[in-house]
Amino acid sequence: MEYQQTAQNLKFDAHGLIPAIVQDHYTKQVLTLAYMNAETLALTIAEGRTVFWSRSRGQIWRKGETSGNVQRVVSITADCDKDALVVEVIKDGPACHTGAESCFFNPVYVSDELKQFTWQGLYDLIEGRKTDPQEGSYTSYLFDKGLEKILKKVGEECTEVIIAGGKRDRAETIFEISDLAYHVLVLMIELGISVEDITKELEKRHVVDHKVKQERMQ
Repeated sequence: MEYQQTAQNLKFDAHGLIPAIVQDHYTKQVLTLAYMNAETLALTIAEGRTVFWSRSRGQIWRKGETSGNVQRVVSITADCDKDALVVEVIKDGPACHTGAESCFFNPVYVSDELKQFTWQGLYDLIEGRKTDPQEGSYTSYLFDKGLEKILKKVGEECTEVIIAGGKRDRAETIFEISDLAYHVLVLMIELGISVEDITKELEKRHVVDHKVKQERMQ
């Protein structure tokens, strides 16, 4: 009943459509912009997956129906004017038909002063050095040398963190942890582990009131 009242208050355009901004639940990355009508919004809620209205084909479009890249809906929120939606999803694969994780991958402008760091952004940058190697790039060099080299570097950086921490040198410890984090991301990409995979594992631990590793050792 509450949903029906909310849906009735939404403002669809002259064509009966409302824009839906799809956002990754874990990384908060904007994945795509699509459109829904009253029917596909109802289907989205009933099925728990994104269902859109294809303006080009003039028909209902269930995301992932042919590609398998289904988007499971976590929440749907309307803006202050109730004429646009944000749909948070857990995706089973890339959002873009090109194979990219997000449809938004063509930079137009980025402020060097104001841009924010994100783990996903760094992950994507490092991954790009593997898929599109750059001459003179240290990251591309690591991927070229392979897993053994990457593991060696992770081990070395762990040692550097321990040494810096042992000296209680805060600045040096921050520097060495940053080096370690970078090399761990390289390892993750080499093994096909995503930021989302780590986020899910940490979320599970957040609700577990015991030490999983110690229990496994018993």
